[in-house]
Amino acid sequence: MPHDGHALDLLDALLSAPPPEPELSEVGHVVEVGDGIAIVAGLARALTDEMLDFGSGLSGIVFDLEPDRLGVVLLGPTASVVPGADVRRTGRVVSVPVGAALLGRVVDALGRPRDGGDAPADLPLRPIETEAPGILDRAPVARPLATGLKAVDAAVPVGKGQRELIIGDRQTGKTSIAIDTILNQKDTGVLCVYCAIGQRGDAVAKAVGAIRDGGMAEGTIVVTAGDEEAPGLSWVAPYAAMAMAEALAAGARDVLIVFDDLTHHAHSYRELSLLLRRPPGREAFPGDIFYVHARLLERAGQFGPGAGGGSITALPVVETQAENLSAYIPTNLISITDGQIYLSPRLVRRNQFPAVDLGVSVSRVGGKAQARAFRDVAGNLRVTLSQFEELEEFARFGTRLDEGTRKRLSRGAAVRAALRQPERAPMPADEQLAVLLAAMEGLLDGLDEGAAMAAMEAIRTAVRGAGDATRDLIASGRPLAPEDRGRILDLARQALAEAGHGTDA
Repeated sequence: MPHDGHALDLLDALLSAPPPEPELSEVGHVVEVGDGIAIVAGLARALTDEMLDFGSGLSGIVFDLEPDRLGVVLLGPTASVVPGADVRRTGRVVSVPVGAALLGRVVDALGRPRDGGDAPADLPLRPIETEAPGILDRAPVARPLATGLKAVDAAVPVGKGQRELIIGDRQTGKTSIAIDTILNQKDTGVLCVYCAIGQRGDAVAKAVGAIRDGGMAEGTIVVTAGDEEAPGLSWVAPYAAMAMAEALAAGARDVLIVFDDLTHHAHSYRELSLLLRRPPGREAFPGDIFYVHARLLERAGQFGPGAGGGSITALPVVETQAENLSAYIPTNLISITDGQIYLSPRLVRRNQFPAVDLGVSVSRVGGKAQARAFRDVAGNLRVTLSQFEELEEFARFGTRLDEGTRKRLSRGAAVRAALRQPERAPMPADEQLAVLLAAMEGLLDGLDEGAAMAAMEAIRTAVRGAGDATRDLIASGRPLAPEDRGRILDLARQALAEAGHGTDA
């Protein structure tokens, strides 16, 4: 049979070709398995933070490097790892898919869909750990980020690029403030990332439902690492969420990121550290817990043109116990951030929502970004409320009060009532300004709670029907001129008179 010429040519080519380069692959083995961690041997060249492949789609992160062993944090269920199993190096650090295609999706800490939809194709990968922009790549915080909450926007203003801590005991409304702030970004161009760390599934579903009902689903990425998942996923979740926020901000966009909450994140890190026998420090937390949160929150800020020109505003949440602000993790985060919104259980018991304690809350940089008209109205807000609370304490003793003291008590009660706001109802800035000005000028004095709420709604309706003059005043940054103050007060008086709440103030 004659030989095929093509086959001979192919054979000659194969024989004359250089031999393939040998491919080296390091393979180790599992020595010990714990709850969310594994001890691996045989990978002498592995690097810190490198991802290891345990097979079956399970990955781990090199956490501890020792001469004869590696401490590895597992990013998945421990049950699939057994002693003696092979472990391979990947040569990569943990990276997550990023990009605008993730907006409107619910993903886990590794960027995998959790909402039942297909994973977006061809998304770029970004390491979850990156160096924070330097000082020369940053710009001053000079633009307000409206939360839609009167108590915050008036007295504890937040600026774009700020890191403002939300702190308080359980069930004081911390998540509600964060969700309402996300909802208030509708039609503002601000993109949002909500990172739920160690939360129950029903709590995350409730938050996702609120975001969807509020019309912000298409502008928000939800990153979730539930309390039923591996602690390693809770540990990497905020870094993954920050990487997604950085990718959005790189296009000169403004991004709001919420970490709910960093108490659970600290607990996950402590759990992993103790399992890997790292030396415990204060309250059994490892010594680098401050750095764990500092290097995360330092990546937020207002960036200059050389760093993309966008901004990342961070609202980390932390939980206190029995109002103990001096606990380890709260004090760490207070020192890292640019201020805190403190929610008091005492105000919750008085049915004051949002329960923002203006005596303890502070914004160290947001005041420079606050609109001048807002500053002119809310400048005496803290003093008015603090004096009212002192007088209220004395009035409880039943002492006889003079007319001036009674007027100050009535004014303080009206101002406190004006700061009340229902959940999931963020308020536009012009309506906030009119309501607060009316309360500070005494138009709501003497009204009971129900009448005060009806009066404020009447003022809001009047502002909505009066055109854009107040909104333009706030946007322009101009101070509140006497004619502007008179116009708003006349509008409020007319609205109150039409609603049957006329006043001679």
